[in-house]
Amino acid sequence: MISVGHGMLSLDDFSELIYKQKEIALDKTALHNVEVNFKFLKKFSSNKLIYGINTGFGPMAQYKVSEENMSQLQYNLIRSHASGSGKLMPALLAKALMIARLNSLMLAHSGVHTEVVELLKELINKNINPCIYEHGGVGASGDLVQLAHLGLMLIGEGEVLFDDQIYPAIEIFNRFAIKPLSIHIREGLALLNGTSAMTGIGIINIIQAKKLLNWSVLFSAMVNEIVEAYDDHYSLELNRVKLHKGQNEIGVMMREILKDSKMIRDRSEHLYNPDNQDQEYFEDKVQEYYSLRCVTQVLGPVYDTIEQAENVLVNELNSVNDNPVIDHENQNIYHGGNFHGDYVSLEMDKLKIAITKLSMLSERQLNYLLNNKLNQKLPPFVNLGVLGLNFGMQGMQFTATSTVAENQSLSFPMYVHSIPNNNDNQDIVSMGCNAALMTKKVIDNSFEVLAIQLMTILQAIDYLECRDRLSAVSRATYDEVREIFPKFIEDLPKYKDLSRVKDFLETSDNFIAVAK
Repeated sequence: MISVGHGMLSLDDFSELIYKQKEIALDKTALHNVEVNFKFLKKFSSNKLIYGINTGFGPMAQYKVSEENMSQLQYNLIRSHASGSGKLMPALLAKALMIARLNSLMLAHSGVHTEVVELLKELINKNINPCIYEHGGVGASGDLVQLAHLGLMLIGEGEVLFDDQIYPAIEIFNRFAIKPLSIHIREGLALLNGTSAMTGIGIINIIQAKKLLNWSVLFSAMVNEIVEAYDDHYSLELNRVKLHKGQNEIGVMMREILKDSKMIRDRSEHLYNPDNQDQEYFEDKVQEYYSLRCVTQVLGPVYDTIEQAENVLVNELNSVNDNPVIDHENQNIYHGGNFHGDYVSLEMDKLKIAITKLSMLSERQLNYLLNNKLNQKLPPFVNLGVLGLNFGMQGMQFTATSTVAENQSLSFPMYVHSIPNNNDNQDIVSMGCNAALMTKKVIDNSFEVLAIQLMTILQAIDYLECRDRLSAVSRATYDEVREIFPKFIEDLPKYKDLSRVKDFLETSDNFIAVAK
C-alpha cells in the first residue's frame, strides 16, 4: 500500500498507484488533521461571512446565501459545473485526477469532512473512476468543470468508468454498497477549486516522457551502431566541457549502452591513421550528420526539461490548491488564488515543446536510415525485398512525418493563451488542463514515431546481419521486439505491427535503467 498524507507523494508513488495498481492507505495522523480542520471551519464560520459557504461563487459572491440553502448551494455548484464536453478522458487520467485531489485534501487545509477522503480512497482502490470530459476547464479557480464531474460521481450522480464500461454512478455504488457523499459545509467548492486534473494528467505525462527519453537515447545509440559511427561525440571528454547536466547525463547513458558494441569505431584507429593521410577523398564520413552526432546536445535539454517539470509537478501534487484556505493552526481563513494553474501550464508547454523536438530527432534519424543516398549502407526504405516491386518501410515514413508535423502544430503554448471569462472575474487564466491534455497528445504521438523508428532499425540490423556485433543492450532490445514484430520481406499491412510496438514502448519496463 501507498500511504497518502504521510510526507510527500513522489512520482514513483504515483506511478505505483497508477500502473501497478497499488492500493491507498490514509495516514492516521493526517486523517485526524482533516477532522480537526473540518471542525474548526464549522465553528469559525457559524457567525461570519465566508466565501463559498454562505455566499455565491465567483462574481456571484456579492450575494449572501441563507443558512437553510447552504447545503443546496454546494450541490448546485457541482451540478451546474458538470458541463464538460469532447472526448471522455481515459480511466487512467481520471484515476490520476482522483489521486491528486485526494492528496491535496489530505493536507488538511480544505475544510472537508473525513467522509470525502474515505470515499475517494475506496473508489480509487476499487478502480471506480468518474466519467470526465476533456473540454471545460480554463485552469483558474482550478479545473472547475473536470472536477465537477468528479464531484458529481461522489454524490452518486453522473456516470463512472468501471471495467472498461460506462455505468450510472449510483448503480456501481449500490453494487459495492458505497454510500454517496453528503454535503456538510463546503465539500462542493473544496472538490472543484483545485489544479488536480491538470496535475494528475501532468504527472502521467512526466512518467511517460521519461520512458520516451530513455527509448530515444537507446534508439539513437542503435542508429549510431548501424552506421558504425565514431565514439567521440558521446565521450566524457567532449561532453564534460559543456556544463549542462542533461547533456552529460545523456552522454553517460549512451556510453553505458554502447560500452560493449563491436560496431562503434574509434576515430584514432581510422581517420587518425597515418595510412589515410595521402587520400584526396575519404569514403568514410569525417563527421556524422547532426541527428547522429548531436544526440547529447539535442536530448540534453529534453532531460533537463523533464527534470524541471517533475520538480514543479510534484510540488503542485503536494500543495494546497483551494480557495479559501482553511488554516486551523492559525485559526483563520485566507482568500486568494492557490487554484491558479500557471505553474503546471508553463511546465506542460515546456514539456510538449521538448518532446516535440525529441520526435523531430527520431524522424530525422528515421529519414537517414530510409534514404540510401544519405546512409550509403542500406537499400532505399530499408527494403529487404525486390526494389521497385516491394516497398519496405516507405509507407510507414508518411505516418511518422505527418505525426511529427502534428506535434509541431500542437506545440504552440497554452500558457500565453488566456481568455477572460466568468464576467471577467477570471480575467487571466492558465489553460492548464488544456496544456496537459495537448502535452499528452504530443507524447502519445511520439510513441508512434519512435515505434516506426524502432521497426526500421530492426529491419536495418537484419539487412546488415549485424545482430551479433551489437551492444548487449541493443541486442536484447532487438530480440525482445522481434518477438512481436517479425522480420518482413514481402509487403503486408503494418498498422497492427505498429500498434503492438507502440504498446510495447509505452508499457515495457525493460528499457535501459541508467537514467537518473
